[in-house]
Amino acid sequence: MSDNEMSEDEILEDGTEPTIPADLLRTAADPALTEDLALALLKRADLPPGVPEQLAKNAHALRSRKVKIALASHPHTPRHVSVPLARQFYTFDLMKVALSPRVPADVKVAVDNALISRLKTVTVGERLTLARRASGRVAAALLLEVESMDGKIKDGKIIAAKINHAEAVARRTRVMQTALENPRLTEALVINSVLRPAASAALVHAVARHAKWSPRREVRAALLRSAHLSLARALEFSREIPAGPLQELLATSRLPVRIKDQLLREKFT
Repeated sequence: MSDNEMSEDEILEDGTEPTIPADLLRTAADPALTEDLALALLKRADLPPGVPEQLAKNAHALRSRKVKIALASHPHTPRHVSVPLARQFYTFDLMKVALSPRVPADVKVAVDNALISRLKTVTVGERLTLARRASGRVAAALLLEVESMDGKIKDGKIIAAKINHAEAVARRTRVMQTALENPRLTEALVINSVLRPAASAALVHAVARHAKWSPRREVRAALLRSAHLSLARALEFSREIPAGPLQELLATSRLPVRIKDQLLREKFT
């Protein structure tokens, strides 16, 4: 090799894009490309970025749902291809993309946002599945989501379902409890949820009683700053906090004044 020549690795380190093999580009663009061949292509971890982009232009290959999912999930598919493509997916296919370990973090965020934007339109059964299996961000959104599926769509018209208030509350509670058990839900997401203005009394009470979340010190501090914590729970959680820090915490708390006054009396007497 001469001094003026560089290896492929050296070219990559220099910031110059390597040449994409012509046979890969021809395969991706082939109008007769089968589903099996397209999926085999997308299983290659070393696939150059230009190949997924070329495949995205292959209308025949994109007739396959499996190919679309694999294309949107490939780590080398450009964001301007994967995100618009994923937004066309059914709810659970969208969830599958968001949970794929191959998908870049920024694409996962965009896909999660697309899922969250659909929550008002999906069925209770779909919400329960998302609460159980989706990402922590989606589970946290479901903690705050108000049940709005009081009807179903048929022949282009919304037909109201006769659901009484007790049933609606039961459905909301079931989704909320399932989301709290989601293994991808983090402490930070729980804290952010209970501190949101949209957090309901039911959510605050559920977190305050939850076996996993209620013993955590930072979660308890967040609950003491929320608007809906009961006096009994507030007294229990405040006992482990020294008087000075408790006074500072309650200064920014949205608890009723009578509860804050009671907590301070208990601490300073």
